Amino acid sequence: MGFFSRLLNRPGAQADKATGWFDKAADDMAAASREYAKMDDSELTEAAADIFTSGSAQDNLIRYCALAREAAERSLDERAYDTQIKGLVGLLQANIVQMATGEGKTLVGALAAAGYALQGRRVHVVSVNDYLAVRDRTWMKPLFELLGVKSASISGTQSESERRESYGAEVLYASVTEVGFDVLRDRFVTDDDQIRVPDRDVVIVDEADSVLIDEARVPLVLAGSASVEDANAAIAALVESLEPGVDYEISPDHQAVSLTDEGINRVEAELGVELFGEDASDLAAVNLALYAKSLVKLDVDYLVVDGRVKLISASRGRVAELQRWPDGLQAAVEAKEGVGTTESGEILDQMTVEELIHGYETVCGMTGTALAVGDDLREFYNLEIVPVDTHLPVIRNDEPDRLYTYQESKERAIVDEVADNHAKDRPVLIGTSSVAESESLAARLTERGIDVAVLNAKDDSLEAEVIAAAGAPGAVTVSTQMAGRGTDIRLADDSVADAGGLLVIGAGRYLSSRLDDQLRGRAGRQGDPGTSVFFTSLEDELLTRVPEIQRFVSEGDETGWIESKRALSLVEHAQRVAEGQNTALHRDTWKFNELMAKQRDLVLARRQELRVDDEAINELKGRLGDVAKNLADEHSQELVDATLREVMLFHLDARWVDHLAFLNDLREGIHLRTFAREKPHEAFNTESIRVFSSFWSDVIEDSATTIEEAEFTDTGIDLESHGLKRPSSTWTYLTTESAFGSDIENIVKKVKR
Repeated sequence: MGFFSRLLNRPGAQADKATGWFDKAADDMAAASREYAKMDDSELTEAAADIFTSGSAQDNLIRYCALAREAAERSLDERAYDTQIKGLVGLLQANIVQMATGEGKTLVGALAAAGYALQGRRVHVVSVNDYLAVRDRTWMKPLFELLGVKSASISGTQSESERRESYGAEVLYASVTEVGFDVLRDRFVTDDDQIRVPDRDVVIVDEADSVLIDEARVPLVLAGSASVEDANAAIAALVESLEPGVDYEISPDHQAVSLTDEGINRVEAELGVELFGEDASDLAAVNLALYAKSLVKLDVDYLVVDGRVKLISASRGRVAELQRWPDGLQAAVEAKEGVGTTESGEILDQMTVEELIHGYETVCGMTGTALAVGDDLREFYNLEIVPVDTHLPVIRNDEPDRLYTYQESKERAIVDEVADNHAKDRPVLIGTSSVAESESLAARLTERGIDVAVLNAKDDSLEAEVIAAAGAPGAVTVSTQMAGRGTDIRLADDSVADAGGLLVIGAGRYLSSRLDDQLRGRAGRQGDPGTSVFFTSLEDELLTRVPEIQRFVSEGDETGWIESKRALSLVEHAQRVAEGQNTALHRDTWKFNELMAKQRDLVLARRQELRVDDEAINELKGRLGDVAKNLADEHSQELVDATLREVMLFHLDARWVDHLAFLNDLREGIHLRTFAREKPHEAFNTESIRVFSSFWSDVIEDSATTIEEAEFTDTGIDLESHGLKRPSSTWTYLTTESAFGSDIENIVKKVKR
């Protein structure tokens, strides 16, 4: 980083403060390396156990880096490069490390995890899915064993006992959602033996920008008391018959949809309702059905598999098995597709991924594209970035974008480009943003007599095999969201390098430049030759956000190619607009969730106090007065105290569920406060604090009422017989933040017109 970058304190500009001393320590590290090379395995394990027990922090780091390199070479036959050691130092000093694709982040993360564990810390290495968590731990297990560190991994298929045992390891590999769901489940334990996740200490986040930024606002939900929320079939049928441009309008950026005046009149006449009357439920249902019809796309946003709607992860290109939209939109899409409505139910608790990460004492991570979101990482996590150079120079050729008029002309051009390179036995990887586009391109290539391997959300069971073969001579691979695959593509032999290496074709720019860069990075790894180029059309989703670019459609040549530099600059502009919108949405989501998170912490602290000491019970006894004394005379004090504790735990949990429902309803309607010139976030906080102020007194009062009214026997109180029943089953899922704003917000927009 240059002088002005440091002066302006741009992301990564202060990296020298964390790792600048590393190059000067080369001689000391070499001396330590020679010392460790002489040791046998058992001596090396003993040395690892003592390495952080004395000496200065910098000296310990130097010695650990030397020992870690020796251990990796012995156990994995992988000798860490100097660049990887620099990344290790960055992680051990609680930074986000930027390392390019193919530079060995998996090894760096494992060495850092072991380093923290040898300092007596408990470490979670979190990734984007179970597959990567299990794979990476299995791969790194010999290293952990040589260093004397106990490691484990968890996945959704493990039994309860296996899961608890895994959480006891010093280093745990898991997907971020699995850990988050277990934290939510621990929220309702009544016995310490039921706790799955011990105190969150250190987290090392793989694909840090994806988890900390892209997934940060995704709420993880624990639900119970199963019910089914049916979408109104009549409304779904009516909305399906509405005509675009006549009955409803889609915004220029394709992010919102609303009824026209003519559409309002038609819906009100056919349903026999007043949409803008006191009951807004019909308007909400129409808005949801309209959004599902016009803006939620099959094979882009979701699939229908075995009669069920399954969401597609926008950042990973996979089926998001546990993810669903908020209940109303989920039901609307299911009605649109004519499939059975899935379970909804009462939300027992929820938290965002960002809140989960904030629960750790130390946060660090690694990714290939951190600098692009450096300001966000500072704002939301107070994290700095350490950029690490590649081990070998990058010689990949990144060609200028090629812009086309229509999707049809873009796909024809891509197929021609693939055919030309395939004839030269050059491997080609095509990255798409949707299942529909991947299948369209695959069909076109097949028609040209080109064998193609397709990797998308419909079938990723052979992912490892497809990726392993993608660098073979003449191989053609089409993948949705290659950025989320977590596997390197290696060139098969020298003939592939001689042919120019891997050609990466982006079938349109993504909504984030980071995803573009991650796709590009699949070519040119470890000094290999390679090329990247993006083909974009004026019909791509990204470009619908910049309506003025559509005027360039007349500048396309006979193939549809638009050479205008001004048009290409608008593509970059569209991407910056999309990135700005995502940052604004992240900021907005966190503002609403921040207060909720603080209130949850207060409730959990009260709950823990209630479980371990008698202060809360004594407060309830004071409220009960003689009732408590009489019960103690009739039964043992021990039984009375245990019953009071059980009753209070139930009402505390029930009161939190009610408060959470209130907060969600409040947020849905808070935009109406704009009529009174109030700021929504301030109004939300004011109202939430007002209601929460009586939380504990309500728990005391509800508990007292139960004790006074229920029958107290020699076994205490049968809570279920008095209607105090906990959910018989619970389940977890992720829900998207409302992509189109609240129903009430839509009402406000319509009234303002």
